[in-house]
Amino acid sequence: MRDLHETDPEFMERLDYFALEEVVKENGQQLDEPVRYMVILASLIGCQGIDTFREILPSALDGGLTPVMVKEIVYQSVDYMGIGRMRPFLSVTNEVLESREVPLPLPGQATTTMEDRLEKGSQAQVDIFGEGMRDFWKKRHVNRWLAANCFGDYYTRRGLDFAQRELITFCFLAAQGGCEPQLISHAAANIRLGNTKEYLMKVISQCLPYIGYPRSLNAVACVEKA
Repeated sequence: MRDLHETDPEFMERLDYFALEEVVKENGQQLDEPVRYMVILASLIGCQGIDTFREILPSALDGGLTPVMVKEIVYQSVDYMGIGRMRPFLSVTNEVLESREVPLPLPGQATTTMEDRLEKGSQAQVDIFGEGMRDFWKKRHVNRWLAANCFGDYYTRRGLDFAQRELITFCFLAAQGGCEPQLISHAAANIRLGNTKEYLMKVISQCLPYIGYPRSLNAVACVEKA
């Protein structure tokens, strides 16, 4: 496949300048390089940008993200994208890591067992969202799955802390669109964990070239509501 710089040079001149220069260097909207790559990768999963994900992943690994961190971003996305939309990103991640001679599988990061995943997942919900989530899992079976599977199986893993996990969740939701009620809730959780309103605005800004203006502006509105 020919490079877009060859087939579409005028377009790529403007895209590269905007995404790689103007946005990255915008005064007051900058992020540390590893964080910027983390939220961009999460956003690309959210908007199903598999080709761009493949292109950016090597730079993300060179820019401070570890293989474990990348895998944790991809693993956690299964809760918000479903395996049908997440699996291609896992395959690409494995391909890139293997091309860089990273031994797979990576060291295990699980901290729960099949016996305590519900208990520890429910506690993670409380730690992130507050005491109002204490018995939330008892309301219906989907709430139980949410506690045990989403939080017990993934949020409790090593490799990323709660604040980082809430940040990538915010990006999954913002990038796919149509999830505004959940996006407001997770914006509030981010703020509760120390990812301030101003910080979330920086995140949206850095993701805008990859998810577009409508979903970015929707995310801004959700942060304002939170």
